[in-house]
Amino acid sequence: MVSLISSIQNIYQFLWKWRGFPYLSLLFWVLPLLLFNSEQQSLMAHDEGLYAVRSRRMVDSGDWINPWDNPHHKTPGYYWLVASAFRLFGISEVSARLPSIILGVISILLIYEIGKILLSPKIAWLAGVILSVEFLWLQYCRLGTPDIPYIFLVLLAIFALLQAEEKSKISYIWGSVFGLCLTLGFLLRSFMILVPFSALFPYLIIENHRHKHLKNPTIYLGAIVGLIPTLIWVYLSWLHYGEQSWQELFNFAARLSSTERYGNGIGYYLWNVPIKSFPWSLFAIFGSFLVIKSPVKDYKLILVGTPIVILSELTLFSTRLSHYSLSIYPFIALLAAVGLSKLIEIYNLKINEKLKNNKNKNNQFKPNNISRKNQQSRFPLALLDIPALDAQTLNTKTLGSKKYSSKGYQLIKILPQALSYIFGILGGILFLASIVVFIWINGDIRKYATLTLILGTGWLILPLVWIGRYYYGKKLFSANYWLAAWLVPVWLTLAVAGSIGLLGDYNTDFKNFIQQPSIAQVLANNSVNFLQVGGKTGVLINFYTPFPGRQVTTTAELEDYSYTWIKAKQINNFSQDFRVIGSIKKYKLVQVLPKDK
Repeated sequence: MVSLISSIQNIYQFLWKWRGFPYLSLLFWVLPLLLFNSEQQSLMAHDEGLYAVRSRRMVDSGDWINPWDNPHHKTPGYYWLVASAFRLFGISEVSARLPSIILGVISILLIYEIGKILLSPKIAWLAGVILSVEFLWLQYCRLGTPDIPYIFLVLLAIFALLQAEEKSKISYIWGSVFGLCLTLGFLLRSFMILVPFSALFPYLIIENHRHKHLKNPTIYLGAIVGLIPTLIWVYLSWLHYGEQSWQELFNFAARLSSTERYGNGIGYYLWNVPIKSFPWSLFAIFGSFLVIKSPVKDYKLILVGTPIVILSELTLFSTRLSHYSLSIYPFIALLAAVGLSKLIEIYNLKINEKLKNNKNKNNQFKPNNISRKNQQSRFPLALLDIPALDAQTLNTKTLGSKKYSSKGYQLIKILPQALSYIFGILGGILFLASIVVFIWINGDIRKYATLTLILGTGWLILPLVWIGRYYYGKKLFSANYWLAAWLVPVWLTLAVAGSIGLLGDYNTDFKNFIQQPSIAQVLANNSVNFLQVGGKTGVLINFYTPFPGRQVTTTAELEDYSYTWIKAKQINNFSQDFRVIGSIKKYKLVQVLPKDK
């Protein structure tokens, strides 16, 4: 058994030396989260369904410029992506979500590349791992919306800036990539792209004396080239609709900036972002503190300044929705990786202190036995190579290169222990609540109880690892296992959420309805009209009707034996005879019959 473990460790150590291993391990980590699905999938109404319906309209009409009856309020870049997926792979939920899935995976790899430059390869890897298991980020990687694709362009732009600094000889190439990302982002996400890019201005302006980006002419050239598709689209739309074609873009932005939705007040993001990135938001706060205290000044404006500016801009914007804040989540991952890596260092520091205090009581725990070699990674999850902390470190009370007050040092030093116990208690509460649900409550809530059971059980491991290592000196419970106790339970919870349909099957009742034999036969073999169909259910009806007919306003426009979707409350307005094929929520599928029938 010992030889088997030793062989496995040797294999892992060999893999660490392979340059491609971080990329491969990140793919193995994130792909199951994106691909684990229930047998049935259904679109989320409202936004995801709208994008899918509009993209399908381009495919059905053959008009990829102006398939709308009226001037459209958004640029068509994302519709073109989804419509291309529909043309290549057929019209389905998977095709609608494919651009987000692919670009979400590439974004994880980009975060790793950005983190390597800003921080270190191992912290960068941890940032990619954390971003993969941030709930809102993962959810939108699995949704057919433009949020992840446009954030991909933002990350690519940041990577291009950093590469231009690193490789000055080809800075003109990377400068043009930055410019392209800016204006192609406008084609993809309209004026929303200005939020993250304007957040980079402090870095571009204040640090310009060092990086000279604003003097790079290829940035402006790339922006002009990237703007060409948008200008062509605006011109063709102007020929079709007149001045309203471009006015509608500005009017829509103005409406969003002046209208508050769902009572989401000015403090909305201050609680929504921490909750939907929990628990990584806690580590990100600690990581921000460490970055600000760091003597290295070059990239503070990117790591800390950019997310703060984005958050401020979104807060001042009247329409506040959770997915608008997605551009902050990659920075949360980077800062959380900084914080978590420092906590691992403190974890090892506490163990060393314990061993130092016990050396006269138990010789088997001599500090000299804790060598750098023993502390280095032997398992694939432990990419943080934390050096051993010696007596001088303990006496001078330092963490990294910064000195802290005695009180502050003692507070920071207990963080791993405190977090282990706090989340252990939280895990116990989740575990007990899940058991209560399984015993006394029936219904769909059991799906969520499954998730809390997994997460709660995983977090219960945190204090056990700490106690086993700190109080009982079990070398097995190293910092690597403590790190795994944070990451793996969240990964398992999200993987199971995808497998049982909570991250992919958003309208189960509607999907079950259209799959009924009587409904499916009608939809598969007949064109179906729409009589004032709207709202969230109307979006689903439009997408899941394979052969859409005409949009009509009165029943008099319907022909005998034709089929139509109609609101249930309008059924009494029928001037013809009809039969109801089926009903779902507030809508009915009916067939018009001749009056003599």
